[in-house]
Amino acid sequence: MQYQLITTYEQLDNVCALAQQQGAVALDTEFVRTRTLTPHLGLIQLYDGHQLVLIDPIAIDNMQPFIDLLENKSLVKVLHSCSEDLETFLVAFNTIPEPVFDTQFAASLLDMGPSLGYARLVEMICNVSLDKGESRTDWIARPLRESQLSYAANDVLYLLPCYEDLVVKIKDAGKENWVYQEIALLAAKKRAQMPADFAYLTIKNNWRLNSEQLTVLQALASWRLTTARKKDLALNFVFKEGHLFEAAQRLLSSKSDLSKINDLNQQAIRRYGDTIIDLIAEARERFAQTPDKLRLPQVLRLMDIPKYKKTLADLKVISEEIAKENGVNNEVMSSKKQLNQLLKWYWFNVDETRILGLKPDVLSTWRGPLFTPKVVELLGELPEG
Repeated sequence: MQYQLITTYEQLDNVCALAQQQGAVALDTEFVRTRTLTPHLGLIQLYDGHQLVLIDPIAIDNMQPFIDLLENKSLVKVLHSCSEDLETFLVAFNTIPEPVFDTQFAASLLDMGPSLGYARLVEMICNVSLDKGESRTDWIARPLRESQLSYAANDVLYLLPCYEDLVVKIKDAGKENWVYQEIALLAAKKRAQMPADFAYLTIKNNWRLNSEQLTVLQALASWRLTTARKKDLALNFVFKEGHLFEAAQRLLSSKSDLSKINDLNQQAIRRYGDTIIDLIAEARERFAQTPDKLRLPQVLRLMDIPKYKKTLADLKVISEEIAKENGVNNEVMSSKKQLNQLLKWYWFNVDETRILGLKPDVLSTWRGPLFTPKVVELLGELPEG
């Protein structure tokens, strides 16, 4: 099927008006995210069974017809492994499509394989082999070559037939709502923003630091995240995580001390050295003036809790039983990461899930009714928040 390149508002309005009349549309995005904190949208692919179009968001000033399409709750948006696409739409248009049928997740519910790639899915359902040769394209650069555009078009041309096959099977299995709820949960996570003052919780090895060092790390991590958001720079292009940790651990007091950090380049020291040393000094002074009971507690690790291994094993058994009862692979029902998320939410006063205003995955959406009674029986009443 021939694609059409959409570069004007008038073309976009016509395409979206026709697409709005369908029951489902296949969507994909191409974006660039090399040095930036957020993805930069380069191209949108849309196929509704009648028209196959490549929308150029760089050429079109007003994307409102497409935004209206994303927000039409009576129109199913079909995507494959949609996590980055959702984030791209959120950054570009301040909205996330709803409802979304993710073909990768649907396939995993049907035990076709965990994290099944799009090309493999197309091969399994449509018996077509796709060329992935343009996957490293700079989608912001113009003009785009014919080979790049054809590659992009194929990403949605076969997505709709895959959806039509999968949705019948997933309805027969009684799990269609699971697909929509899973992506709604993912969308909530994409919308959640980590408060800068808690960015230190994401720094590797933070548990090694005492309260004073942790106070310094809190200040440095907060500054780094705020700077990254302001400049739209990937976190490690502001200041590498390992260097940030070492500066906090060693409680550095001068720019010359920064030079002693392994692999820290002089450009970073010239650009941010004074700021980092000032932040360390301010954090240490703040720590000294803070009463003991109000100081940051040392970061806990699950493995440091004596009952952790036994409790995790019990949760895995519960998950396996639920998976078997519901005819799905246990890898879909819960991962070790999701079970750890639950235990942190139960046992820690400060955890990322609670800070983001979320509940653990296994207590949310479709998993909630399956897990909650068994979790309460094992761990006790649900914590507040």
